[in-house]
Parts: sequence; C-alpha cells; structure tokens
Amino acid sequence: MKKYILSIIILLSVLNLAYNQDTTAVVKEKDVPVVAPFESGILIDNQTCVIPPAKSLEFLIQHRFGTFEKGIENVYGIYSSANIRLGLNYSILDKLMVGYGLTRNKMYSDFQVKYNVLQQTRKNTIPVAVTLYGNMAINGQEKTTFEGGGEDSIYSFSNRLSYFGQVIIGRKFNDVFSLQATASFTHFNKVDVNLDHDKIGVGFNGRVKFSPQTSILFQFDFPLQIEGISEHREFVNPPQPNFALGYELSTGTHAFQIFVSNTDGIVPQEIYMYNQAEWEYISNWRFGFVMTRLWGF
Repeated sequence: MKKYILSIIILLSVLNLAYNQDTTAVVKEKDVPVVAPFESGILIDNQTCVIPPAKSLEFLIQHRFGTFEKGIENVYGIYSSANIRLGLNYSILDKLMVGYGLTRNKMYSDFQVKYNVLQQTRKNTIPVAVTLYGNMAINGQEKTTFEGGGEDSIYSFSNRLSYFGQVIIGRKFNDVFSLQATASFTHFNKVDVNLDHDKIGVGFNGRVKFSPQTSILFQFDFPLQIEGISEHREFVNPPQPNFALGYELSTGTHAFQIFVSNTDGIVPQEIYMYNQAEWEYISNWRFGFVMTRLWGF
C-alpha cells in the first residue's frame, strides 16, 4: 500500500513540475507592444502609428501663422492671417480611431479613420508598426469656386470632394529615437486645368527624445512627379516638398508641439497637392503649433 501511495505522490509532483515549466514557458513567450513610440497620434502635419486606448476622446488644435517674409514688421508672421483646424478623434477600439475636423482655409470639413494593422513589440516579435490612414475632405467654399474649367464646368457636389490615403511604417529604435516612413495617395475630384487630379507622395518623420517630457520633431514630405500617372505633358507649378522642425512638450493627457514649416496647409491632401513654398528660402517658413488633449471614458 505504501508503494502505491509513494508512486502517486511522485507522479503528482512530476505533473506539477511539468505544468509549472509549461506555464513559465508561456509567460516567457508573451510579447507586448512597445510603450509610446510617439507621444500622440499626430506629429506636426503627419499621423503617427499611435492610437489612444479604446473609448478615448482626443481634441486637437492645429494652427499656422503667416510667413517670415516681412520679418519683425509683423513679428515673423504672427500678426498675419492664419490657418487653423479644430478636430475630434475617438478610439472605437485599441487599434481603430475615427475623427472629424474643420479647417479655416477653403472651409474644409474632413472625416478620417486610422487603423493599426501591426504594432511593434518589445521583444521584436513584430519589429515595426504598420498603420493605415485615410480621410475625405469637403471644400466648403462658394459654389462659384467650382464652376468653369473645361469638362468640369458644370457644378456638382462631388467637385468639392478630395481624398487622402497613407501607409505608415514606424519603429521605436530605443527610448530616444523613433522614425516613420510614409507612402501616400491624394485625389481631388476637381482641380485647375493645368494640374493632375492624383498625386503620390513619400515622407519621413520622427522624434528625438531628450527628457521624459520633451522631444525634437522633424518631418519631410515629398510629392512625386510621376509621368506615368500625369494627365499633362509637362508639370506646371508642381507642389513643393514640406519640411518642418519642431519641439514637443507632453504629459500623460496633453501634447504641445511648436514648429516651423514651409506650408500653410493643414489637411494632408492640400499640402501634397498645392504647397508652392520652397523650403530652401527662409522667407517661406512660418510658425505653427499643435495642441492635443485626451480624455478616457
């Protein structure tokens, strides 16, 4: 009888040891997303791979001042006419966000959606984040703005519409440096006769973090001149690259970014299609800022 009891005790001990080892192995294999590759869902003009947690509401103020052209006469554009966008974003899921915004220039109303296809993990099981972003903007200017211009001379509500889609691939290399690469497609239903309806662009943006709450930001967006999709034999007044440098101060629920850039556009398709300011000339630069506030429900 003692032999049977001893055998049962040994068997239970072996099974318990095997179970504990298996549980430990499962825990070791678990990988989770990296923490805060960026401080908010926007970096100057560009979306980031960050989506706030589910049931979060985010309020944004995006602002552009005038150019540096007149120097101290108008305090380097601060006294000039400005462009501003007010936006609200809501995270339906941890990986899915929708939003709406109003922009002063051209009275844009835009509807947007962002989805995280992949999230970078701490142990590099997934080495990069992949995010999809898209929007539709409605130009709210007077009806006469959309009349005239060849085959599009008859007014239609669809003439007001433009679209933007972007793939964002990002990586947090360490606690200091994060980088993103983007590829985008822009379409306007109606444009001037010498412009293309479609525009493809690429870009890079990132941050260098030098304290727990402060970072240096940079971006470079480049509209491509692709003859294969062009509707014209030559490019007339092609859009210029958008370059920006900024400083960010952030807390758990707030982010404030102040920067200089060479575009007055805020809606991304406006930047990629219509920016005519060459970034090499400092007179074309202008101050801007972004403020975000996050609430959880």
